[in-house]
Amino acid sequence: MTRIQYQECIDACIKCMNACNYSYVSSLKEYDLASLRESIRLDRECADICSFAVQAMTRQSPFVAEILRLCAEICERCAGESSRHEHTHCQECIDSCRNAALACRLISDVVEVYA
Repeated sequence: MTRIQYQECIDACIKCMNACNYSYVSSLKEYDLASLRESIRLDRECADICSFAVQAMTRQSPFVAEILRLCAEICERCAGESSRHEHTHCQECIDSCRNAALACRLISDVVEVYA
């Protein structure tokens, strides 16, 4: 696959990475950090794996299908944790995470077929 074929997934991962980074920083400014501890941790994990997934796609890594499946799993978990909180930054993170998870799963399935 080429970068152009990956572009929709790359865009979804970048959007998710940005939403998670924003949520991470915003959560650190909240009064009750203890209740956001898991959300903060998953925001970081999700942003990092999305960044790594973009890198894997752009360099056409032979492990891209596995990386994208892991990215989808972490994005789904982050969305699930974010849905437990009513903060605006958490709510904004949910859609981005779910969209990235879907895009990653779709591309990982396509890559598997071509492999």
